Amino acid sequence: MTTTPANVTTPSRIVIASRESRLAMWQAEHVRDRLAEIHAGAEVSILGMTTQGDQILDRPLSTIGGKGLFIKELEVAMEEGRADLAVHSLKDVPMDMPEGFALVAISARENPRDAFVSNKFRGLEDLPEGAVVGTSSLRREAILRAKYPKLQIRSLRGNLDTRLRKLDEGQYDAIILAAAGLIRLGLSDRIRSVLTPEQSLPAPGQGALGIEVRADRLDAAAWVAPLNDATTAACVIAERAFSRALGGSCQIPLGGYAEMKNGQVWLRGFVASVDGQQMVEGEAWGTPVEAAALGRQLAEDLKAKGAGEILAALACAKH
Repeated sequence: MTTTPANVTTPSRIVIASRESRLAMWQAEHVRDRLAEIHAGAEVSILGMTTQGDQILDRPLSTIGGKGLFIKELEVAMEEGRADLAVHSLKDVPMDMPEGFALVAISARENPRDAFVSNKFRGLEDLPEGAVVGTSSLRREAILRAKYPKLQIRSLRGNLDTRLRKLDEGQYDAIILAAAGLIRLGLSDRIRSVLTPEQSLPAPGQGALGIEVRADRLDAAAWVAPLNDATTAACVIAERAFSRALGGSCQIPLGGYAEMKNGQVWLRGFVASVDGQQMVEGEAWGTPVEAAALGRQLAEDLKAKGAGEILAALACAKH
């Protein structure tokens, strides 16, 4: 069992801020249990909160402010001293952290891929023309429109249970979800197939948990340092650097996925128009210590291949 590092003062109490959805609470409880093992004797508790992103469910996320809507209330709790740290699904964390906050640990990754969920069909290839597919992200929407133009793509908001309920009610023929969330909640049996990166390149950070603290809380950063997984961190750093260099947010259909192969980071990425008519893809290799530079390099490569024009058109469409 891992214990408190010798140079770190054992905390008497740790408070974790978390969204209150079932998946978010699972993630917070997972971190709580790990911290309780590491810091024996510490009281580790969870402060559950409802965020703006959880409350606004009638509009696509891309139209109401993007990823930051899921973390602002948690950051306020840390600012006010009501919580020491926050646990996030990393794909929900903005690429640029707000001033005064830092992402200090990235845990080992669950399956980072997208999952095809349906009560009637085994996979995307089995869907008939006109079938209705639900998704919450512009990334998945662009991929589906590009590769499966015969399908109808509709927005799908709400927590995991709500999305599954909408499928079961017949509002959709199939929905696309992150495999990690289904696996974590013991819902693997709902997955009809896991999409390959070639079918649907994951979002930056998908499947990984990120732990955020106030930048001045060096003590809290030290408490969670043992939870950091170096391999996952290198991959996610590359993915997030790629996305950041392209202005990545919920408003941009963008995928970025890195794997470790023989000690090297293999990063793949794409940028697309929402209608899927334009898509620029690429890949790059580098060492783990070069992860951030690798992400920036791939972004520049894609810009040279036409990604800049796609991004410019998206920016115009927002105004």
